[in-house]
Amino acid sequence: AYERRFPTCPLIPMFVASDTVNEYKSEDEAIHVIERRCKLDIDAPRLLKKIAGVDYVYFVQKNSLNRRERTLHIEAYNETFSNRVIINEHCSYTVHPDNEDWTCFEQSASLDIKSFFGFESTVEKIAMKQYTSNIKKGKEIIEYYLKQLEEEGITFVPRWTPPVACKSESSTCHPRRPVSPAINIPESATKEGLSNKEILNTSSSPSEPAAGTPDDKLDADYIKRYLGDLTPMQESCLIRLRQWLQETHKGKIPKDEHILRFLRARDFNIDKAREILCQSLTWRKQHQVDYILDTWNPPQVLQDYYAGGWHHHDKDGRPLYVLRLGQMDTKGLVRALGEEALLRYVLSINEEGLRRCEENTKVFGRPISSWTCLVDLEGLNMRHLWRPGVKALLRIIEVVEANYPETLGRLLILRAPRVFPVLWTLVSPFIDDNTRKKFLIYAGNDYQGPGGLLDYIDKEIIPDFLGGECMCEVPEGGLVPKSLYRTAEELENEDIKLWTETIYQSASVFKGAPHEVLIQIVDASSVITWDFDVCKGDIVFNIFHSKRAPQPPKKDSLGAHSITSPGGNNVQLIDKVWQLGRDYSMVESPLICKEGESVQGSHVTRWPGFYILQWKFHSMPACATTNLPRVDDVLASLQVSSHKCKVMYYTEVIGSEDFRGSMTSLESSHSGFSQLSAATTSSSQSHSSSMISR
Repeated sequence: AYERRFPTCPLIPMFVASDTVNEYKSEDEAIHVIERRCKLDIDAPRLLKKIAGVDYVYFVQKNSLNRRERTLHIEAYNETFSNRVIINEHCSYTVHPDNEDWTCFEQSASLDIKSFFGFESTVEKIAMKQYTSNIKKGKEIIEYYLKQLEEEGITFVPRWTPPVACKSESSTCHPRRPVSPAINIPESATKEGLSNKEILNTSSSPSEPAAGTPDDKLDADYIKRYLGDLTPMQESCLIRLRQWLQETHKGKIPKDEHILRFLRARDFNIDKAREILCQSLTWRKQHQVDYILDTWNPPQVLQDYYAGGWHHHDKDGRPLYVLRLGQMDTKGLVRALGEEALLRYVLSINEEGLRRCEENTKVFGRPISSWTCLVDLEGLNMRHLWRPGVKALLRIIEVVEANYPETLGRLLILRAPRVFPVLWTLVSPFIDDNTRKKFLIYAGNDYQGPGGLLDYIDKEIIPDFLGGECMCEVPEGGLVPKSLYRTAEELENEDIKLWTETIYQSASVFKGAPHEVLIQIVDASSVITWDFDVCKGDIVFNIFHSKRAPQPPKKDSLGAHSITSPGGNNVQLIDKVWQLGRDYSMVESPLICKEGESVQGSHVTRWPGFYILQWKFHSMPACATTNLPRVDDVLASLQVSSHKCKVMYYTEVIGSEDFRGSMTSLESSHSGFSQLSAATTSSSQSHSSSMISR
């Protein structure tokens, strides 16, 4: 069938002609090597062809058929421009090691462009386009000629046997090489219309098939209906891994569709796929994940404020999940529920996704093993870069990647703001390369143009908040009320581990006794990030820089107050003899923060040295026209017992090497979050910027 494409092939338009250059046949006819010079009309711009001075490109192809070993090796390299461009391609047809009635096909190629008149990148794109096209057409072409042979009545080619040497007419003849044993096909099986593959399976697979799947796992209709296009090698890997699970694994055996996901995630390397699949099965059993949809009810907070939900399906029939991340208060959800509850909710979403894939497979009559996720980032700002929240997100990604591989068919990210590169820098290293290739990112309203949302989702089901006509029942999110926040102790009592239990620190701030945190910076251009809540009173937040280290931190005796702090720490670093402008300098403008506010921000350092973050008691200003205090000021001061404030804070330093993009990505334009307002302050001294979200 392969030889029929020569001297020219109508299915390959660019293959104009070929001439035989050299041919060799062994005496026993086991080896047949033929070398051809092929003339190709490459689909390249006319200008490029004119500059190169050629209309056609010539390749040399060498085909080596070994009938004894039952292999066909094909080697090709370019003759034209061989001093500028080096192309090598190798293909092989071999017999499957476990089923000698199956043919395995492998193909690889390399491209090395040394120089090409300044059009190196163009040539690379053309070569990749042609190669991709050839791969897609390869199976179609071989099947075309196989069908042609069948129509001519050729359905069987005898295997090669070595010549027989006889001493005399009466002598017994012995072949030089043993012939592969023939497969005995029962007549009854032939009458019933079973293929060789099916017979092989029924005779060599004693183990019972998994429940809920067809008895004959090699049935072509079953594969097409539930699993999709599989090569014989891939089919073999699935059978072997499933049989191994049936023989060794105690407990529930996953369906073929799920086993395939792990095989695909490891490029059908059985050993690697088996390792991660076994780890996942153990994890599912340990955490009772199989029963999560039936036994776990999401808290009302999640149902009200988690801005995500299922919404019809995309054009390929994949279930569609919509997540309005920009409208979601991630910090509020973590503070109200804890990380474990969020993780459990995401797991329930993935389990529901698996269930919907099975349903859609039945509805559409074709295998659907993954879903599409649409993420709307309208409203994303620095508040979403709250470090404990990002770390919780990274853990969720890690768990999902390990236990739900190849379930994400496509990820559409819409209305990405300028702050998005910062989030992407943090999370992308934790996302598998194959998964990252499925991401499509649109800024602004680009999703409404060519190549946008309409290419993947029918117009009738585009959500209303994206300009469509379909009412989307996904919750709108919004701020989680602070009254729903839980303390670490409350969450711990419910056996839910909250990351902020170890990350956040409490501090008390008194009049005349600020709380200060020392951060030593070795490399300039590092990024200091902070997140704090003003739990009680009003404070002023400052950032200072000093070239010399302050004295070791000391617990403040609170001077005349002589009051210890039962609810938090109080540390002072700046010595009273230090003078501002001489011993230390202010690198950000003071920020007044009111009781109940949440503040996040970052500062790009310009110099190494010692940076001091300071939370200072905020005194009410006196009335401008009189020295007497105002009534409002007096009432407000009475509300702050003992002139005490309380903050809960978290700080972290990010090295400049952790940012692959420009540092200016931290200076993101302010993007509204529901009714939150964002204010940007800058310092002419440090030439850096902070984003403060409240």
